[in-house]
Amino acid sequence: MELAIHNWMRSETIETTIRRVSALGYTRLEIAGTPEQYDTGSIRRLMKDAGLSCWGSVTLMLGERNLLARDEAQRAKSVQYVKDVIKMVKELEGRMVSVVPGTVGKIVPDGRPDEEWEWAVNSMKEIYSYSESSGILLGIEPINRFETYFINRADQALALAEATGPNCGVCLDTFHMNIEEPDMFEAIRKAKGKLTGFHVADNNRMAPGMGNLNWEKIIDTLKEINYDDVLSVEFCSPLDRTPANPYPGSIDENPENLSPEQEKFLLDHGSTAVTEEFYTMLTTRSFNTLSKLIKKKVNC
Repeated sequence: MELAIHNWMRSETIETTIRRVSALGYTRLEIAGTPEQYDTGSIRRLMKDAGLSCWGSVTLMLGERNLLARDEAQRAKSVQYVKDVIKMVKELEGRMVSVVPGTVGKIVPDGRPDEEWEWAVNSMKEIYSYSESSGILLGIEPINRFETYFINRADQALALAEATGPNCGVCLDTFHMNIEEPDMFEAIRKAKGKLTGFHVADNNRMAPGMGNLNWEKIIDTLKEINYDDVLSVEFCSPLDRTPANPYPGSIDENPENLSPEQEKFLLDHGSTAVTEEFYTMLTTRSFNTLSKLIKKKVNC
């Protein structure tokens, strides 16, 4: 297994992120689903020079992006957005795209369950046809009920993947599984052979090792199902404005390169722009916690 990290969690240039994570030992990058912001040729060269490669991307389903919207034109624009993310990953020589079908933060349905299922399947099939021709894998990602009403558990994601196409898989996330799955280890086992990505953060969405999840058992279960690809670090530190904040000075009051879209995404996730020192601590803690477990042999 290799370690990747997302780059949407801190407002900084992609050049800064690449320098930081490569120096810490990460070998892969899962780039934010904002293709309009990136010159893929330049980023590909920067990563190569730093000893990094692109693992993939994750869709940022904000605003009107919704693969199961009632409005046909809205669905079409959302499908095109995911295609644009796939195209970006292809140009960066990555492998996969994690797809959240519904709008993050939308918890009121647009239609009946059967209607929304049909809209979602039709959207995913169109995306799947494009991803297959591009050689990029799709992983449908379940996220918790407070962020979406659609696809919260691994079994739901597996059902949508099966309806989409034979090479469509799922991307599981420990933070969301901790909320929604009765047994996250069984959910991992059920995804055997269909796991195209795996996102990692602790139960409090801090860096792995800063909460109460059993990381040794999580890694051992992934090894048990022969998942030998990439773990993508995706912490999102909770915003604490109280005197009880254990990390005073962690909020960046003058963030660099923070787009309105990224700011909204961070705020919607209960976070905010963080300082370089705090972010470096989180990225370092993630790497140190996970790398030693990846290297450990499973007891037979």
